Amino acid sequence: MDGRDLVRSVRMIKAIGPAQGLRSVRTAWRARRADALALPRRTAERARVPGAARGAESQPGGGVIHFARSSLRVRVAAGGAVFCGWDGAEPEPSYALAGACPEVDARVVLEPDTDGGWRVVSERVLVVVSRHGAVEVRTPGGAVLRRELPPRWWECIAAAGAGGRAEGGAARWVQRAEVAADARFFGLGGRAHGPRLRDGAYRLWNTDPGGAFGPGDEPLSLTMPVQLVVADAGTHLVFHDNSWDGRVTLREGAEGAGSGHDRPGTCELRMDGGPLRYWVLAGTPARVLQGWTALTGAPALPPQWALGYQHARWGFGGEAEVRRVVAGYKERELPLSAVHLDIDHYDRHRVFTVDRQRYPDLPGLARELRADGIRLVSIVDPAVKAEPGDAVYEGGAAADAFVRDAQGQEVRGVVWPGESVYPDFTDARARKWWGALYAERLAQGFSGFWHDRNEPVSFAAFGERTLPRSARHALEGRGGDHREAHNVYGLAMARAGFEGLCELRPAERPFLFSRSGWAGMQRYGGSWSGDVATGWPGLRASLSLVLGLGLCGVPYSGPDIGGFSGVPSPELYLRWFQLGSFMPLFRTHSAFGAGRREPWEYGTEVLEAARTALHERQRLLPYFETLGQLARLTGAPYVRPVWWSTPRDRALRDCEDAFLLGDALLVAPVLAAGVTRRPVRLPRGRWYDTASGRAYDGPGQVWVDAPLSRIPVLARAGAVLPVAGADGGTELEVWAPVAGRGGSGLVVPDAGDGWQRPTVERFTSRREGARVVVERRDGGEVGYPVRVRGLEEGAET
Repeated sequence: MDGRDLVRSVRMIKAIGPAQGLRSVRTAWRARRADALALPRRTAERARVPGAARGAESQPGGGVIHFARSSLRVRVAAGGAVFCGWDGAEPEPSYALAGACPEVDARVVLEPDTDGGWRVVSERVLVVVSRHGAVEVRTPGGAVLRRELPPRWWECIAAAGAGGRAEGGAARWVQRAEVAADARFFGLGGRAHGPRLRDGAYRLWNTDPGGAFGPGDEPLSLTMPVQLVVADAGTHLVFHDNSWDGRVTLREGAEGAGSGHDRPGTCELRMDGGPLRYWVLAGTPARVLQGWTALTGAPALPPQWALGYQHARWGFGGEAEVRRVVAGYKERELPLSAVHLDIDHYDRHRVFTVDRQRYPDLPGLARELRADGIRLVSIVDPAVKAEPGDAVYEGGAAADAFVRDAQGQEVRGVVWPGESVYPDFTDARARKWWGALYAERLAQGFSGFWHDRNEPVSFAAFGERTLPRSARHALEGRGGDHREAHNVYGLAMARAGFEGLCELRPAERPFLFSRSGWAGMQRYGGSWSGDVATGWPGLRASLSLVLGLGLCGVPYSGPDIGGFSGVPSPELYLRWFQLGSFMPLFRTHSAFGAGRREPWEYGTEVLEAARTALHERQRLLPYFETLGQLARLTGAPYVRPVWWSTPRDRALRDCEDAFLLGDALLVAPVLAAGVTRRPVRLPRGRWYDTASGRAYDGPGQVWVDAPLSRIPVLARAGAVLPVAGADGGTELEVWAPVAGRGGSGLVVPDAGDGWQRPTVERFTSRREGARVVVERRDGGEVGYPVRVRGLEEGAET
């Protein structure tokens, strides 16, 4: 145990108490002993490379290229996604893919290359494989987007563990790639430092940060082997479909005086086992995310109410306090969409229970709140109290639903309820059993669910805060251990909850978001920041997490406003609140004893500014509904980096303190204390300050006012966006286009909380002298009141 582990252990034991602390020591020793008995020890290892190419066989969509010591399968899907699999790896089985593997492009040709290698030629992408196994992905014009060097494997010659048991070694492997010298890296799931990923190593192992985190802390709860790489030559996404523990080491390139002196950017991926297979998608950022969505599944659409403001706290204490808080919002005429109950509403922290003393009539409270348009949302943890007589435990044991060790015994860990067991969500039977348990939550009046501690977490005095790596999992009937199942545990739990809710309430869209997950989790819901530390660095990390997750295909997420761990200053709370009002998940939350998060607790000035932010969110709800529908249809996130539409603008690629909300709005939050005026880097075109109406022309940097009462928001010239009118209906807010350029916008109304197929309404705007004309593209009536803004002539550059 090193010094950091010792400090962490002392803090943890202090937080959970001496009894739980003693259990955590026993759990840590059990896990260490189980792994020593069941996992093979690494002894001698033999390195292997593909060797020289021996030949190839053509197949639909590509083919298989044979090397002296390996083989490579290259397959191009009909949409242009490229699959590469070494050593016989196929696209399936995969937890990431949505349904069946996509159809191949039947027009693809496999042909010999000039240097003894091979070329896979398609309309959208060109793949060139060298005679020693390097793989280049090029644009149709020949520009190299990514060059994967020949991989290297280390075959472990496994020795039996201390107990004489060995299940065979797992081949570790490493693959190094080169990208353009000007390329920038994004993604890898939820990262606190970014969204641009700097030089360094990033672990791929979902990890409970242990209380609070900020920039520089990693890994966090939601890692993904998904990179989005943006360069002048083009944008591409690469996904290594492997859920084992791994590490990505990034190094940005450097451009020299001439093209021959450029140093390419590099990415090295090391995995502890599992298949070496990956997908590459190329194109514009919008096309890449659309292809990623087609591959891994359309994002779940949150119900309408989940786009409103939501209030959570660990430590409400009971029904009286919930009513007091809700009354405070009502008295001050502050919109409120949902209240979230944390683990303190459980009976002794046991999942799917209610503390009847604190909440004697939870269904009655839910009905009372629902009458005022407010939903209740429940936390759901995966760990089940291992106690005979506990209904959930007995039911799970009868269904053989819990994770077991190599000797067939239930794996036990320690979480808030005490000694606990863990459902094996990689088993379809366990998912079915777990999904049915949400009937109890629905009967209590809950309308939504937030999954926590599903990395999964077990308090451990030393070692990893999760299950033993030797713990056994079904893995959809294939069988395996926690080394492979760990990273997909939260994803599979989300699937269990989502599918269960769809069966229980088939007419309603489930509302579910999760702290942990993996590639493809958007199919079942969203995520949130987890336990971000209170402080200005935590505020900045909040933005990084939302942007990064959006670029990995998870459009719905948001932070704990005010930070989870401590008491924010009034200024910090307000700036966080203002940022959160433009995030898809708009939620305050705090730890037990970390202070209240109601806006009126921070003084009159903060209350009035928060009121402004809340009412602006309400006004923009039709726009958020449209963005949610578009995310489902196209994969485009609500919150986008400012380079989204102009990825070749290098200055924008390095901009990390602002974001686009859809295509129409640019939001520039305040991320430091004492700031009342800040620089904003604009993409190409004219932009209007929505508060002052002043116009600015980009690209370039401008200075805008950022008083405590608001953060800067700029609207794109020509934008047509749906907003709530004074009468409660939808109207079109149109920002005057530049003469001769025109503009456009979409409206995708949400008919309710069900599964109705959306109708996409397209509008255009153009300038005719001193007036602006708005039309439907299909030639029909506009159908909405229109309000034009920004008609003043001229702009500042």
